[in-house]
Amino acid sequence: MADEVRNTLELRRTAKETKRYKILIRIFGLIALILIMIIATGYAISYFYTKFGSFTVKIDKYDMVQQGLALSETPEYNVSQAVLNADIVYNMTNISGKDIPASVDKINGPHNGDSYIAYTFYLINAGDDTISYEGQLEIEGVTKNVDEAIRLAVYKNGKKTVYGKTKSSGGGKEADCDSEFLSSTVVMKTSQEGFKAKAKDKYTVVIWLEGNDPDCVDDIVGGTIKFGMNFHIAETT
Repeated sequence: MADEVRNTLELRRTAKETKRYKILIRIFGLIALILIMIIATGYAISYFYTKFGSFTVKIDKYDMVQQGLALSETPEYNVSQAVLNADIVYNMTNISGKDIPASVDKINGPHNGDSYIAYTFYLINAGDDTISYEGQLEIEGVTKNVDEAIRLAVYKNGKKTVYGKTKSSGGGKEADCDSEFLSSTVVMKTSQEGFKAKAKDKYTVVIWLEGNDPDCVDDIVGGTIKFGMNFHIAETT
């Protein structure tokens, strides 16, 4: 009888252990699936933001907290933002800068065309002090020399300047450009002194592949490029 009771208890214990084991396997499987999904999502986000046409605007978070420098897609703002991301254009084809609407800087926020990126934002002094700021538009990543044929039009409070890389022949700026890139990684710089409290500077950045550029050739097909525009306070008066 004692042996029968012992065997019954062992069978019950074994059944409970088996059930517990199956539950643990399911939990570990679920955790593994969640981790895989998180990693996959991270890779997807990374992929999307390094595809052709990614553009990000940032300000120094310290400047936002301490001095009230803020970003917004509209002149009216309720929440101070330190980072803005433009919508992405996939599989961008070359066009002429002349094909971009003349009113491209009249629309707030993202307003891309089929083959160009257009993004309008506001840099706002939401603090109480008069400040001076500096900004720099940079190439954060590029493949297949696609930057050889890229163009950026930067509108600051309505004033337009078109930037392009120096001619590959070394002969200066392209005919359709107002200025050359400052370096292989820096497109342009901007600054503003006496930026009073509640003042706003409006920026529009337009990015496209210039089809009339001699370097707009088949070899750059499939190339990617990523831009970032970063602002910081230069001094406070």
